[in-house]
Amino acid sequence: MLLWLSEWLAQDVRAFNVFNYLTLRTVLAALTALLISWMAGPSVIRWLAAKKIGQAVRTDGPQTHLVKSGTPTMGGVLILIATGLSTLLWGDLENRYVWIVLLVTLGTGAVGWYDDWRKVVYRDPKGLASRWKFFWQSVIGLTAAVFLAVTATTPAQFELILPFFKGVAIPLGVIGFIVLTYLVIVGTSNAVNLTDGLDGLAIMPACMVAAALTIFAYVAGNAVYAKYLFMPYVPGAGEICVLLGALVGAGLGFLWFNAYPAEVFMGDVGALAIGAALGTTAVVVRQEIVLFIMGGVFVAETVSVMMQVSYFKATKGKRIFRMAPLHHHYELGGWKETQVVVRFWIITIVLVLLGLSTLKLR
Repeated sequence: MLLWLSEWLAQDVRAFNVFNYLTLRTVLAALTALLISWMAGPSVIRWLAAKKIGQAVRTDGPQTHLVKSGTPTMGGVLILIATGLSTLLWGDLENRYVWIVLLVTLGTGAVGWYDDWRKVVYRDPKGLASRWKFFWQSVIGLTAAVFLAVTATTPAQFELILPFFKGVAIPLGVIGFIVLTYLVIVGTSNAVNLTDGLDGLAIMPACMVAAALTIFAYVAGNAVYAKYLFMPYVPGAGEICVLLGALVGAGLGFLWFNAYPAEVFMGDVGALAIGAALGTTAVVVRQEIVLFIMGGVFVAETVSVMMQVSYFKATKGKRIFRMAPLHHHYELGGWKETQVVVRFWIITIVLVLLGLSTLKLR
């Protein structure tokens, strides 16, 4: 929106051409989203508290969590509002990748909103039935996958890039690309959701990964840089930087209120949406494996749940972990909540740096 305005004003005042720079608009989007989160945060939290939209805490989990019962949840709506508004203000609204990532984010956020609403307003502990949640996630994921397949402009967009190896890629074909895209979007969405169990645990790693993907998007959308770094060139992918910048800013603004002891929780509305945004971006810039590396904490949390459930069923009641997801295992093992969170942040920093190293180590 503001890009159109600046282009119109630049016809008379050349100084407005500065807003054509993608890097500047990315920074401004991040700052705008951060300010929106900070300014709207207290009002959103008060509204959630007034509506008695409070978190229910599992009684079979760590006993230290019982004091969190009733803390406002569904705060992820703050992230969606800040990200959406900032993207619409600073993004190129004629770019198809901006719209597909934004719509996937808002769509999965809507699924999470309904799930949270049923849990906390209608007092339905199951929320939206798992099969229906998965169904709507699948509809969104498959729609995005088909759209990206139909609008692909280069053969490289149908290849699975192997990091650390120069020019090595696995051809997927259209069907393979659609299946992979679906799995990445839905899988990442649920992985972030499973990680969101401690104050600040999910949002900070998500911001780190989003910031790193901003760099990959910028490179993928620049023909010169993409060629130099042996990455596939995806025309228009660079514009996703604005949305990712907005997501990082909104996430940091949310963390202001979500830091221990949390004043508000993200809920499914935020976690499902953020994960889907990261997954869709990784597909667009052809860095699915790098996302797997950088989001190692999300992967570990998901695998721990899968292992626990499978082993529990196979052995008729035995467990591998004290409790799943993985962060609860360490809590029950004696780590304080803040220790778990900060240590998982540190692990994410290392993994993100490892993922960024693939830009040159090819």
